Amino acid sequence: MKIYSYGKQHLEFDDYIEVLKTLKSPFLTCGPKVKEFENAICDYTGAKYCVAVNSATSGLHIAMLAAGVGVGDEVITTPITFLSSANCARFVGADVKFADIIPETANIDPDEIKKHITSKTKAVVPVHFAGQSCDMEAINEILPKDRKIFVIEDAAHAIGSDYKDTKVGSCKYSDMTVFSFHPVKTITTGEGGAVTTNNEELYKKLLAYRSHGMHHTEDWKYDMIELGLNYRITDIQAALGVSQIRKLDKFKKRRREIVDFYNKNLKLPHLIEKEFSNACFHLYPVLVENREKFYHDARKVGLNLQVHYIPVHTQPYYRQFGYNWGDYPNAENYYKKCISLPLYPDLTNKDLQIIIKRLSTVL
Repeated sequence: MKIYSYGKQHLEFDDYIEVLKTLKSPFLTCGPKVKEFENAICDYTGAKYCVAVNSATSGLHIAMLAAGVGVGDEVITTPITFLSSANCARFVGADVKFADIIPETANIDPDEIKKHITSKTKAVVPVHFAGQSCDMEAINEILPKDRKIFVIEDAAHAIGSDYKDTKVGSCKYSDMTVFSFHPVKTITTGEGGAVTTNNEELYKKLLAYRSHGMHHTEDWKYDMIELGLNYRITDIQAALGVSQIRKLDKFKKRRREIVDFYNKNLKLPHLIEKEFSNACFHLYPVLVENREKFYHDARKVGLNLQVHYIPVHTQPYYRQFGYNWGDYPNAENYYKKCISLPLYPDLTNKDLQIIIKRLSTVL
């Protein structure tokens, strides 16, 4: 029996060749492929600057550092996300405030963000859940105009997505955008991430924080001004990224075809795509009754599905700050029923028919 997971990488022969060429080159890290990959991301998104890193978690961390977020500050994000979206604030000593979601998209609700803005708010981290962009214009409109609040898009799910007339990552409505290239994402570098920005000052800070806080002056000379880390990505990973991003639009097309197929052939509640969106879908979550039984029954028929996500505010670490079940009803109601179906370019039309047939036995 063929096993289907909720997501996986798609690699082709040219991906292998690109990596092998780099393995035979003089540079395995800190070489030209990293810059080539960064330039490719800028060309695709329309952003001025890009800093590639070894994970999206690292990208979120250095984005916080570059924005100057620290002890005494507050960062607002969503409870329906992976842990890193909130943890990045804790890494720099800031407090996390959660804002509830819009049920039909599972994206953060701008009106809920507004309720949590205080004099201590230093940054907002909207998460483009499942690949659909948050309403970035609405988020910008609710931010106070008399002081700076950084907007840092967590676009770990959303490389290739569009918001209105812009690519996610263009930073038209934000200060920085963070991408993930984990194998289950739309394009992969194995592990890896990137931060885009249009602000030269932020760009220089991101570069420094990626590599020990060093600012290069001339030749071999450098000054360590900030305390940074080693968040560099290798040329081997970047070479794979260069090859993968060439196929991004093809991947997007196939992912949207699969989503359309599910929408037409499954009678299950699912997320709704808004009129401002042209998403490169990373996930296809549906809502089911008795999710625990559904999950285990699906595994018995070769469907290894996943739950995205356990609300972050309910995690033991965050409960020590006073958060608990009942705080964010929309997020919690979504979590109780959500489960993600297989969605990746390797799926053929025959595979999709098999998946639908197997699902019919467990519904």
